Amino acid sequence: MDHFDHIVVGTGQATGTLLSGISRNESVAVLEGAEVGGTCVNVGCTPTKTLVASAKAAFAARRAAEYGVMTGGVSVDFPKVMARMNALRRSNRDGLAHYVESLENVTLIRDWATFTGPKTLRAGDKALSGEHVHINVGGRARVPDISGVNEVPWLDNRRILDLSELPGHLLIVGASYIGLEFAQIFRRLGSDVTVLGHGPRIMTREDEDVSLAAQRILEAEAISFILNADVKRLSRADAGVTLTYTADGQEQTLKGSHVLLATGRVPNTENLGLEAAGIETDRRGFINVDDQCRTNVPGVYALGDVNGRGAFTHTSVNDAEIVLDALYGGRHGSPRRLSERTTVYAMFIDPPLGRVGLTEQQALAQGYKLLKATREMKHISRAKEMGETQGFVKLLVNAEDDQILGASILGVNGDEIINMFAALMTSGLPCLTYRKTVLVHPTVGELMPWILDNLQPVN
Repeated sequence: MDHFDHIVVGTGQATGTLLSGISRNESVAVLEGAEVGGTCVNVGCTPTKTLVASAKAAFAARRAAEYGVMTGGVSVDFPKVMARMNALRRSNRDGLAHYVESLENVTLIRDWATFTGPKTLRAGDKALSGEHVHINVGGRARVPDISGVNEVPWLDNRRILDLSELPGHLLIVGASYIGLEFAQIFRRLGSDVTVLGHGPRIMTREDEDVSLAAQRILEAEAISFILNADVKRLSRADAGVTLTYTADGQEQTLKGSHVLLATGRVPNTENLGLEAAGIETDRRGFINVDDQCRTNVPGVYALGDVNGRGAFTHTSVNDAEIVLDALYGGRHGSPRRLSERTTVYAMFIDPPLGRVGLTEQQALAQGYKLLKATREMKHISRAKEMGETQGFVKLLVNAEDDQILGASILGVNGDEIINMFAALMTSGLPCLTYRKTVLVHPTVGELMPWILDNLQPVN
């Protein structure tokens, strides 16, 4: 049995951060049975945001006349769009693999891993033990329990990236972030798109004003929504898929060329042999961890999507930083902890939604004395200059200590501007001090301090 100081199971984005922080004097085995890079590089951030860019280019070309630019007819070469995406994700995957293999203290083993004991594993024909084991195996799309689902060629976030032809009519089951991003991508590339949501509105984790504004933006691009829909059956049609659902007590059918299932994620834990290691999970299969990503087994950590404490690349990277602090002490001050992390994320429709901290609903439910300020993007000069006036900004402040509690920025550059508010919340900078900050003109971000002048109590 080969012994290592560290064994890393999986090569998602947390792995690169771990390897950059682990001492070069310590031996590391990295085990990967699929593509190096995990979800983000292969079937997540890199390919989808590449498609977002192609879709936006097509959309902008169709709008060119609004800016005084005459382009003529606009067409999309779908195979070329997909080739561009594949080239970028292949480059990122190969770059990460080269980095891992270039480290003299690291052994990359390309095989699936299974625990045989608390800190022992088997990968192919190799038996390994580790002083520290880091589980970073990510998650995958949940397959909903729908009659006939195994009888049709359904798509998920992985399979849809392998399409060679543009769907004629894409049916999307699920009205949250993944489903909505793909809805706009494929609509802009030329598909008809229908989104079915189980709840009364899309993006149910967001405040109602945010979700309704996002729906209006997408409907303006001729994306159809069917809400309060309970999908009952999927069956093959001559040229695609038939979907049967109930809404308002009535059973109805839809025909589409393709169906995308975007109904949540599940962790990749069922084939890891966690029972042999004595590693505990919750009822959904996520690995239980403490405030520094430690499992119940000493020396074993769980990072990224698999621990259920974040579902983003940036939270996975932060998990790795937390683990490195646990191993080597606080390298940037006091050791970081999961409980101290400010929740921040974006949804990459166009315009994007940037979100940080509490929603208005959450802040009120937690009993805060709440102040709120909003401004529509159509009243921000830089947005008007760019012709990007959809959406709005909402800022939430604690009336008792002048601290930002949360922000929602649905509008141009919202995915970038939200990082400023994450920094404000982490630093504890009072709004009055932030209000004194001079920011660059003309930008959308420069208006954020000014918006705070309009704070009003929320009853």
